[in-house]
Amino acid sequence: MAVAGLTRLLVVNAGSSSTRLTVLGPDDGVEESLHLPPAGSDEAEAALDALIARARPQASVHRIVHGGPWFTGAVLVDASTEDRLRALGELAPLHVPPALRLVDQVRAAMPDRPAVACFDTGFFADLPDETATYPLPSEWRAHWSIRRYGFHGLSHAWVASQLDRVLAGTANTAGTAGTARTATPGDRTRVVSAHLGAGASLAALHGGRPVDTTMGFTPLDGLVMATRPGSVDPGILVHLLRVGEVTLEQLEDGLEHHSGLVALAGNADLARVIERAGAGDATASLAYRVMLHRLRAGIAAMAASLGGIDALVFTGGAGEASSQLRADTCAGLGFLGIGLDDRANTDLQGEGVISAGGPVTVAVVHAREDLEMARQARALADRLG
Repeated sequence: MAVAGLTRLLVVNAGSSSTRLTVLGPDDGVEESLHLPPAGSDEAEAALDALIARARPQASVHRIVHGGPWFTGAVLVDASTEDRLRALGELAPLHVPPALRLVDQVRAAMPDRPAVACFDTGFFADLPDETATYPLPSEWRAHWSIRRYGFHGLSHAWVASQLDRVLAGTANTAGTAGTARTATPGDRTRVVSAHLGAGASLAALHGGRPVDTTMGFTPLDGLVMATRPGSVDPGILVHLLRVGEVTLEQLEDGLEHHSGLVALAGNADLARVIERAGAGDATASLAYRVMLHRLRAGIAAMAASLGGIDALVFTGGAGEASSQLRADTCAGLGFLGIGLDDRANTDLQGEGVISAGGPVTVAVVHAREDLEMARQARALADRLG
């Protein structure tokens, strides 16, 4: 199966709240893009078949949330990798199996064209031992491959590769960029990348490589998210199981789909929560304050892991769209030298620098996981010849 010379790619990004299908042509121009319900839905699968028939891509590239201990970079999906890909479902049972169903569907529709899997955890494969290791019994860690894996790695990797371009005010010709203020790239060695969307995580990047992150063994950890709680006392979960009022299935469903903002505000849409909070809704205000508290604390923790901070980067749907979220986040971080130019923040369209000129540059980078996946797929093709 030939993998060299890939110019038209179908990128399948199966996220926690939606599935995005993108056809990239020569020079990574977007020929078609569809935003659909989550992987596994009939609508997403029907739209995928129709898109393949129209676009006739040379290869497909698939986002897989969890690579486990086996996959630290992009791989060709073939007989040698299929069994281990299926085994990943045990590590992320609500994320990986639906994504793999889309892999199967695409391969059935394109049997003579290669499929490449890219992994959110791959970017964090070389986290320092002190970051990756949980203080749990060694036999548990060894037998069940328990460690901090980190997630949203495709997004954080894109931020690492694009920050100097955005600081210099250079447009991304393959994506969307607005009028941007500029900052001298200089020595931006210590960067905190904030991927904020329905799922949310932070990454501490030193020289472009991750040294810490908020998500752990699963994508449930870390920040408050749309329907996931982020970090909670594990004793709570043990207690719920012990008293017998909550089954394992109910616990899993509650943590994945009924926690986070939807649990606190009755609404998973952050923009709506912010709007309600601004109108004096006490329930929404509490939800937003809880989320902000965790977010600010997480940014400070990432800065501590780096020994300081040179740049804070917002990305992801909410990170890019909500000037209010960016302003409220930074308002509690002045002690780190973080300050916004209020007008630049409010007026920004697309990407650019929004800081007030202090010691820490604050910027917005447009999330392009599709381009990062395409980059990884083409690098794999080059290696395989």
